Amino acid sequence: MLPLLILFLSCTAEINGVVHEGGAAEFTLNTAMGARTAALIHSLRSFSGAASNAPILEGPAIAQSMILAPGVRDVTLGNMDNDALEGSISISNVGDFLALPNAATQFITFTESSEGSAIVIILDRASAPQIISTLSPEINNYLQALMAPVALGINMSAQDYVNLLASIFTRPLADEIAAARIRSVIDFPRPITAIQGGTFSGNRAVFDVPLLDILVMEQTLRYEVRW
Repeated sequence: MLPLLILFLSCTAEINGVVHEGGAAEFTLNTAMGARTAALIHSLRSFSGAASNAPILEGPAIAQSMILAPGVRDVTLGNMDNDALEGSISISNVGDFLALPNAATQFITFTESSEGSAIVIILDRASAPQIISTLSPEINNYLQALMAPVALGINMSAQDYVNLLASIFTRPLADEIAAARIRSVIDFPRPITAIQGGTFSGNRAVFDVPLLDILVMEQTLRYEVRW
C-alpha cells in the first residue's frame, strides 16, 4: 500500500510487499500506463518542446526523488518500456515513511506493543499534495496537466472529474482512467486480526483501490491493518 503514490498516473499497478516485526518493509511494484493516457502525456510533452518519446514514468528520476523521502532506505526503479515501470522499495520503518513536518494528520501511523501491532494509513486533501511533491515533483506536474483535483486543490466529485476529462480530451481516455485500479498484496509477520479498506486471509492483506479515489480525494481514504 505504501508506494502506491508513485503510481498516480498508472492504469494498471501491482504492489507486493512484506512488513516485518519492528516496522521495516520491502515492496516490489510493476505498473503500466494505459495506452490513451500515455498518448496524451506524450502529446503534451511534444507541445512543451520536451522529447515526446522519453519514458513518462522515469524510473531513475523517481528513485532519486524517493530516496530522499523520510523512512526510505533504498529504491531501485527501472523502465520496462516508455510507459511501464518496475522495481523495489525498502523502508526502514513504516511509521517514519513520508512523515510530514507540522502535519495535523500523519500519512502513516505504526504502533507496536505486547498486545499487537497496527498500521493506519490516512490520505486526505490536506496531506496528499504534500506527499506527491515529496515523492516526485515530476508526477505532480503530470497530475496538474490531467487536472486531477488532488493536485489542483479543488473539490470535485469523481463523476464530475470523469466528465471533465471526457469533455476536454476524449470519453475513451476518461473511461480508461475511471477503470484503473491499484492492487496491493502485503504479508505481515503474524495473522491479521482486523482490517479496514481491504480483505485478508491469515497473515496476507489484499487492497484493491480505484485510481479515481486517489485522483479526486472526494473522501478521506483510511486503511488499517492489525495483527
